[in-house]
Amino acid sequence: MAAGATPQAGDEYDATAFLPSRGGLAAYRRAAASCRGCPLFEHASGTVFGAGTSAARIMFVGEQPGDQEDRAGEPFVGPAGRLLRAALGEAGIAEEQAYFTNAVKHFKFEVAERGKRRIHKPPSLREMRACRPWLSAELRLVHPEVVVALGATAGKALLGPSFRVTKDRGALLPLPPEEQRLTTTRRGQEPGLLVATVHPSAILRSDEREAAYAGLVADLRVAAGALD
Repeated sequence: MAAGATPQAGDEYDATAFLPSRGGLAAYRRAAASCRGCPLFEHASGTVFGAGTSAARIMFVGEQPGDQEDRAGEPFVGPAGRLLRAALGEAGIAEEQAYFTNAVKHFKFEVAERGKRRIHKPPSLREMRACRPWLSAELRLVHPEVVVALGATAGKALLGPSFRVTKDRGALLPLPPEEQRLTTTRRGQEPGLLVATVHPSAILRSDEREAAYAGLVADLRVAAGALD
């Protein structure tokens, strides 16, 4: 696919051509606004790039922006984001230490048969792969000490298709070699670590919300402990 071209049926989706050749987070955020690396840009309101400072010690990676995030152009500003921020406070993680982003930067949805409500659809593996260059750039520019994967899509984007939230959550895990290279921390040559947990939106859908929320806070406390 030619640089800057819109992907067509049969093309391999890839955002690489849209990344800037230099610059920090601000330059990447500006460039991401014009990304056409996969067809999701056609219906979303715009790109939802990560939010936070390059000095952040911990990075939270979700699946993709939701309806409110798509409209606002910022990640984790809807109900799931508010729940996540409450859990951060209980876990002892200061929001100023955090960088928030998603594995996929455009909202994927279908419109309800009746009305105009936009219903979330999970991104495909092709769409996740297409958007991976943006996430890799964020890991390199922020180089967090700890990465928190929120849900199955984020976990698979970072650890591969064998990742399972139910099996891997709540433990300090080494990042794969490429991510270790990207996340070398400011304290020396220590590679970044990963903690997986559920996505806060899953808690909002849970029939046992109190227990699910307590589990999220417990997992985040593991991540907080790795920052001490």
